[in-house]
Amino acid sequence: MRLFLFGYGFSGRAMARRMAGKGWEVFATYRDDAGAARIAADGHRGVDLGDRDAVTEALSRASALLVTAPPGPQGCPGLNSLVGPLAQAGAFPDWIGYLSTTGVYGDRRGGWVTEESRLAAQSVEGARRVGAERDWWEVGRGMGLTVCVFRLPGIYGPGRSAFDRLREGRARRIVAEGQVFSRIHVDDLAAGLEASIARPRAGAAYNLCDDEPAPNSEVIAHAARLLGLEPPPEVRLEDAQLTPAAMRFYAESKRVSNARAKAELGWRPRYPTYREGLAAILAPPLGELPANAG
Repeated sequence: MRLFLFGYGFSGRAMARRMAGKGWEVFATYRDDAGAARIAADGHRGVDLGDRDAVTEALSRASALLVTAPPGPQGCPGLNSLVGPLAQAGAFPDWIGYLSTTGVYGDRRGGWVTEESRLAAQSVEGARRVGAERDWWEVGRGMGLTVCVFRLPGIYGPGRSAFDRLREGRARRIVAEGQVFSRIHVDDLAAGLEASIARPRAGAAYNLCDDEPAPNSEVIAHAARLLGLEPPPEVRLEDAQLTPAAMRFYAESKRVSNARAKAELGWRPRYPTYREGLAAILAPPLGELPANAG
């Protein structure tokens, strides 16, 4: 079985690690020498995005294709780079996954959203995700491909968590009244994607998130206690002097339901709340390496 990854960042690398551990051959795209070296160091096959023939060959025998790169002004770079080679190769992966964001739902003032909720993106980035979802589903219908979309909240894990921000002195306990958000441990994300590969459904959308939406200040305080540190002082949102991007984040508050993924895919997060996820980062289960090891 062969997994083709468009994008080898935090999420893609976790998926590569998981599937390689199950005996899959992993191919991942790169744009420069540093990207190629990172993929090779992890024991996977790199595919130069500038070499159309190489991309076409790698896609020709792909069992699963995952697109992790975010869209830009010209739309989804994965769609723009891969549809031609897919058609040229006559490739029909059993599953195509596209990583989107729960930002497509916009602000719900702390209310719950499901995959059936109205999309109401409140930023350019969120609107681009809505467009990319639509475009991938249209390509799937037009080419007879099974395309699944995954709407993700904040992703954390070893090397990218509240611990890192605390250790680097960047953590802030920003208090925005009523503001909560969902999150997901990167290993739970990879497990959800694997579950979908095992049960592909064309046109599906899934929220992959933990079971307990919580405010930023609560997570930072808990992480600080685990490190034996004094939590940073609370800062009111209006006094935080955040960047426009950060302000957009705090302007949205919602609770995201993962019920469909549980019901359809049989998936359950190993880390159902930030407490279990942070504890595992600090002290990985016996026999496991941190996600950024090697």
